[in-house]
Amino acid sequence: MKVILTADVKAQGKKGDVINVSDGYANNFLFKNGLAVPANAGNISVNNAKKKAEEERIAAETAEAKLLAKQLANVELTIAIEVGANGKAFGSVSAKEISDELAKQNIDIDKKKIEIATIKAIGNYVATIKLYKGVNAKLKVKVVQK
Repeated sequence: MKVILTADVKAQGKKGDVINVSDGYANNFLFKNGLAVPANAGNISVNNAKKKAEEERIAAETAEAKLLAKQLANVELTIAIEVGANGKAFGSVSAKEISDELAKQNIDIDKKKIEIATIKAIGNYVATIKLYKGVNAKLKVKVVQK
């Protein structure tokens, strides 16, 4: 019996896949637990429409992320930190501080998407921002003395 999975099923397939299973497995497990629907013409057309809409959404989000990556390539943040007499910083620059500085420039990036090595000295650094699957941006961060 051909069925369309409505959820990921271990060892069978992912949501939206059309698979062939035994009648008993389909009736007693998949349909009963809401994990699949019969693969008739109506359900297949609905499934194809959902897949197309999902592909369009992903394409739009990827394009938006690439546009933001181009915008971030031209941005250089300057963050001032307190430094002791020997040039050593009191504390470090975190992803939250970078996110806050970007917010001041009307660029909303979640701090969890920002990857940067520990910054404990004055200098120039590069932060990697994960915007979307396969879309990363490099951000220049200049750390200066307060």
